[in-house]
Amino acid sequence: MEETKQLTSAPPSGSRQLNLKKSFALGIRSLLTASTKEDFCKAFPHFTVAEQERLHRLFIEVITSLHESIEDAFESLCMETQVGNVLDLVEQHVEEQNLDPLSAEKSNIGSIVKTIYDAKMDEMVYLTSILQKAEEQKHIMSTRLDLLRKQRQDISGVAAVVDKLRTDIEAYGTHSL
Repeated sequence: MEETKQLTSAPPSGSRQLNLKKSFALGIRSLLTASTKEDFCKAFPHFTVAEQERLHRLFIEVITSLHESIEDAFESLCMETQVGNVLDLVEQHVEEQNLDPLSAEKSNIGSIVKTIYDAKMDEMVYLTSILQKAEEQKHIMSTRLDLLRKQRQDISGVAAVVDKLRTDIEAYGTHSL
């Protein structure tokens, strides 16, 4: 109930609301008073000067009344649609954004996200390349180890042959003497 009371009571005019009303009043005034008295009299050249004067006064009264009616209708429409409240909320929102250091207008969050994303993607590519190099080195080392094991077996086979030759030579030397 208090909320409806706030909406129906006229809030203090914010600067945006005041600017809207001033702009409307200036716009309507310039539209309704666009012609001078001389221009008006030129529009009725077949009338006498006195008739032109009376027509001009009547014109001024009608314009004044029309101006007031339009301003009243505008004010009524603003009250019905709660333009003042909306403009106050807009003004408050703009103020909050001006105070917010993370406001999208002050720091382009989209570009920050893209920059971070690009950096992380570059890091992932770099780490993936390091991982591939490490796997290649592991494969090379594994191949070398297999080769060394095979060479050791070959050497142990040669050692066995050398030992056999040595024993054969010793046996030959002891038999031939």
